[in-house]
Amino acid sequence: MGHPASGHGHTGGGGLPETLLPLLPLLAAAVFYALLARRARRRNPALGRSPWRTASFLSGVVLLGVALLPPVAPFAHEDFRGHMLQHVLIGMYAPLALVLGAPVTLLLRTLPAARGRRLSAVLRSAPVGALTRPWVALALSTGSLVPLYFTPLYGVITGDPVAHWLLHAHFLLSGCLFAHVVAGPDPSPSRPDVRVRLVWLGVAIAAHAVVSQLLYGGFGTHVHAPVEQVRGGAEIMYYGGDIAELLLAAALVTTWRPVRRRPADREAAAPPVRPAVSS
Repeated sequence: MGHPASGHGHTGGGGLPETLLPLLPLLAAAVFYALLARRARRRNPALGRSPWRTASFLSGVVLLGVALLPPVAPFAHEDFRGHMLQHVLIGMYAPLALVLGAPVTLLLRTLPAARGRRLSAVLRSAPVGALTRPWVALALSTGSLVPLYFTPLYGVITGDPVAHWLLHAHFLLSGCLFAHVVAGPDPSPSRPDVRVRLVWLGVAIAAHAVVSQLLYGGFGTHVHAPVEQVRGGAEIMYYGGDIAELLLAAALVTTWRPVRRRPADREAAAPPVRPAVSS
């Protein structure tokens, strides 16, 4: 810490990555989701489609656009604070909004029956079940911050445009995975109960706090940027991460539905009625 800012101000050929390159796939994703939502409403009007789901997914696309387009993208190439702003937007806020849009459920409603069954089989497969365990999702999202900021990896990645885009993809996918495991409305056969998910969310909050405090103090970090930039980035991670995780906790509470016991189950669990003893 305390060195001049690393030279990772690549623009990828006259500013193309900051403008057209991210914009086209984002627009494509928004249009594709909107078309699927309209098809789902036409196929089964009785099921309907909550406008809040669509609004949530489109908000996630907008958040990605804010992170990947000017003025944030050029700022991130020049200042560690901009990088951290990108990190929380791409890895925490946008994933939560995208996941709350329930894109998998929407896809299952619009696919032909045979393809829907194949997709359901994939979702119930052992590899997907292992990937959606809370500790795996946490290791891929929050756990990856340790090698990123406390080894020379950050300087290597931000000095290579391709590696930098791969880092963005990792932030997004791992953030979506963790948001899905904790509070996603899409089906997940291996998802644990609410108490377990709250515990893992608490672990994520604590881990983010530790990493941000170590960054702020410069303990073992390998981020070669001015001290004020690193401390500012650490504050963005600390406060921005807290707000994002509180939103994730709120999503967990609002999307949780208690398991209703059937009348037969309640009768089986009820204590036996003792016969009255005549005097």
